[in-house]
Amino acid sequence: MKRVRVAVIPGDGIGQEVVPAALKVLRRVAECSQRLEWEFVEFPWGCQYYVDTGMMMPDDGLDQLRYFNAIFLGAVGDPRVPDHLSLWGLLLPIRRGFDQYINLRPVKLLPGVEIPLKGYGPGSIDFLVIRENTEGEYSNIGGRLRAGTPDEVVIQNSVFTRKGTERVIRYAFERARRSRRQVTGATKSNGINYTMPFWDEVFRAVARDYPDVSSHLYHIDALVAYFVTRPESFDVVVASNLFGDILTDLGGAIQGGIGMAASANINPENHFPSMFEPVHGSAPDIAGRGIANPVGQLWTAALMCEHLGFPEEGAWIIKAVERTLEDGVKTPDLGGQARTDDVVERVLTHVERLSHCDAGK
Repeated sequence: MKRVRVAVIPGDGIGQEVVPAALKVLRRVAECSQRLEWEFVEFPWGCQYYVDTGMMMPDDGLDQLRYFNAIFLGAVGDPRVPDHLSLWGLLLPIRRGFDQYINLRPVKLLPGVEIPLKGYGPGSIDFLVIRENTEGEYSNIGGRLRAGTPDEVVIQNSVFTRKGTERVIRYAFERARRSRRQVTGATKSNGINYTMPFWDEVFRAVARDYPDVSSHLYHIDALVAYFVTRPESFDVVVASNLFGDILTDLGGAIQGGIGMAASANINPENHFPSMFEPVHGSAPDIAGRGIANPVGQLWTAALMCEHLGFPEEGAWIIKAVERTLEDGVKTPDLGGQARTDDVVERVLTHVERLSHCDAGK
């Protein structure tokens, strides 16, 4: 049996609800598997911590997280704290400090979920977006001159390194070899005349090392249209930090809502812990009402299991979620009437059935 230490940061809003729900499922999975034992250590960091202390996490926060096997995050955001403070105070320092340069966001249609696109059913759309996660358009380089005056100047620099660009594109081609052997690259080299032609050059150079994988480059404006008009044609999509961020929110909408969307921030070499978080945000408008959709957090838990070397256990979670949705047990954002706890209890039932486990009975 392997003991796995996970740093848990529920964060804000519905993170305080969906993280405990997912931990309940993860504990049951471990009981049924008998191959792993979780050690969850919770950290109270986030916007409330900022209101109380003036910082999103302590100065030594990364040192406290460094020796865990993974980080399991709920949500970050609160109307009392400006978004740029919450983002740059917690999420981005973790992603960059631990060189989590790969962001994985699966887009897949699950049964029982109505989506905004007509003519598509479960399994007909199934692709993975790989987003560069540590540089690009979100590089913290720039500034403001003569702020608040008519002559104010604002500069925001994008930084693309050959190392950073090549490693994320190469990772995408490696992942494609494990699926349908097709990689799509997002670009805008007709309008952004330095970074994007560079991105294209690196993409084509890496593609030559993978003659068994087909590859295509599309301008981002065309690509977002193709996500809507022919989403079934994609396998692995690789994009820069900003383009990947935009594409994956659209991916969440395609699969039925942002509450469905999961993500993983990966350090592939395992020099540092990787971090797993849903995409939905803290949703303060429904926080505390017990109706938050836990699917994104549960899917994120499955990604964590897979990364930690327990793909079978991760598959139990995904399959249990699918069967729960097939049963019609859905939260209001998906058109159902179930509460968060109702969804979790049904998922637990299916986990036990799938694993042939009588744990907890």
